Amino acid sequence: MRNPAHWMFSSLRVKMLAMFVMLTLVPLIAVGIVSYQKSFRTISEHSKAAFQLAADRLARDIDVLFQDTARLLELENHQAVLRYLFSQNDAYDDAKDILQAFDLYRKTYRNESVLNISMVNLYGRGISERKGVFALSQNPLRNPHFQYLMNAPDEVLIVPPDESLPQDRLDGSRYDSENVVSIMTTIKQRITREVIGFIVIDLDADTVMNYIRDAMSGHVGYFFVADPSGKPLFATGFDPSDERLFPPASAFAHRLDRKSGSFVEDGPGGPMLVTYTTSDDTGWKMIGMALLRDIVRDAYEIRRLIFLSVGLSIVFTIGLHVYITSRLTRPIQILKHKMRKAASGFLEVKVKPAGNDELADLGNSFNLMIEQIKMLMERSIREREQVQKAELRTLQAQINPHFLYNSLDSIVWMAEAGKTREVIRLVQALSRFFRISLSKGRDLISVGEEVEHVRNYLVIQQMRYSDILEYEIDVPPELRTVPILKMTLQPIVENALYHGIKNKRGKGRIRITGAPGRDRTLRLLVTDNGIGMSEGKLAELRLLLEDHPPPQGEGEPESGFGLLNVQRRLRLYYGPQYGIAIDSREGVGTMVEITIPVQGGMPLEESVPGGR
Repeated sequence: MRNPAHWMFSSLRVKMLAMFVMLTLVPLIAVGIVSYQKSFRTISEHSKAAFQLAADRLARDIDVLFQDTARLLELENHQAVLRYLFSQNDAYDDAKDILQAFDLYRKTYRNESVLNISMVNLYGRGISERKGVFALSQNPLRNPHFQYLMNAPDEVLIVPPDESLPQDRLDGSRYDSENVVSIMTTIKQRITREVIGFIVIDLDADTVMNYIRDAMSGHVGYFFVADPSGKPLFATGFDPSDERLFPPASAFAHRLDRKSGSFVEDGPGGPMLVTYTTSDDTGWKMIGMALLRDIVRDAYEIRRLIFLSVGLSIVFTIGLHVYITSRLTRPIQILKHKMRKAASGFLEVKVKPAGNDELADLGNSFNLMIEQIKMLMERSIREREQVQKAELRTLQAQINPHFLYNSLDSIVWMAEAGKTREVIRLVQALSRFFRISLSKGRDLISVGEEVEHVRNYLVIQQMRYSDILEYEIDVPPELRTVPILKMTLQPIVENALYHGIKNKRGKGRIRITGAPGRDRTLRLLVTDNGIGMSEGKLAELRLLLEDHPPPQGEGEPESGFGLLNVQRRLRLYYGPQYGIAIDSREGVGTMVEITIPVQGGMPLEESVPGGR
């Protein structure tokens, strides 16, 4: 499967498309990104500033409202008020003067939001703008607001609607508006500054609501008024306690610690901008909230236009690219596909050039190149087969002289000792040994013949080393028909004898076994109880078997000649996944495992490379 990234960077057509796209779109995208960021920043800052200005204006309106209303508190200094509240008797003239003062102040300040002005002394005797003279049925000091003012007589207390006096008020009046803000303070003697009563001005809270509506005009989001702890007092257009769109004010009340500011808060509907400012007179917080996505909606519209422009540019660029490349790159693509088929091994591919341009010359050169490659490959295959045959014959020839030298040495030694019968037996075994070795020029023989071959070898060697050599051969009959490269076991057995058992004190034993392996393989094991070898020598021998050359200046170790010879022959014939594995422990012995593929049912003559 082709790698998509490799295809993208190797295709001429894709490169041309990338060039078109980069030349067309990169400047457009760069300008679009800069424009979007600039517009986003400008719109965001403008919206924040407008929100902050609206909150500041709301705070100023509320401050002006309470400043204008607080002027009515000057009535506490009126002589008639002081006499009326201090006196325990009915004073009709003073009450009349007080009501006239109420009317005068109203005409002077023209504050339409004031619903009523009430005064009451500590004994429950009072006068109001609406009801005139009245008397409370209970001690006024039971009112918690009056109790607070007794302890702080110089303060002006502003009571929001949810904390205001009951609807019947001091004088029993009822108002059309249910939301009332009360402004209270104490009335004190001029000289002793002793508290003699209280003045209460009731304001219509709808006036504050109208200020909030004015602040919301032209803005997305909502405004509300909260106390210093973040508790909502006035809101219009939404319920501050509804948490489905905005978080409760208590969730970010700890961030309202400064006089004014703004921040972004996570809400149920997404990130939102919170802007606030603080009223100087009341300490209330004017809080504005709006979802960021609503504030920067115009910036999102600009982003959509940018994306649309980029998309249309891409469509136009691709269309222009297809038109141009279909005329220029199609012949190159055809040649590329033909070359890819040739690279995969299909050398019958041909290119049919059209025209007389450079691409047609390139196609003719490609056809000529394919013909040359086919000729060179056929020649290379023939030469490789000949080299393989020559190498295999050479490796086998290396073994026979080596063994013959050892065998003749044994015959000479026995003849000198006058052991005629043993010499005859040895020569017979040697004759059978070489008959199998020659095998009429075959490279493969059966496992049974190879076992018989090594048995003759052991017979020869046991006659020479009868006092130190025992052997055992255990190869199941069903495995003896499997083809095997001849002269495989004998060099390994010879190596076990000369480098393992011969140097051991006492009698040694060589055991040859066979068993089927996994994935249709045959395992032949040659084990001995000789002297074994050290870990360093074993590691060096394993490196040699894996075709790692010895260090410079060192030749192959004598103990590894036979093993290395067999390993090279097996891998040359069967492949690198087959061959010899060796394991040894010093003072215990050595085990050599031979693994070859099973070629069951294959005639031996047909299994020889090159039809031998």
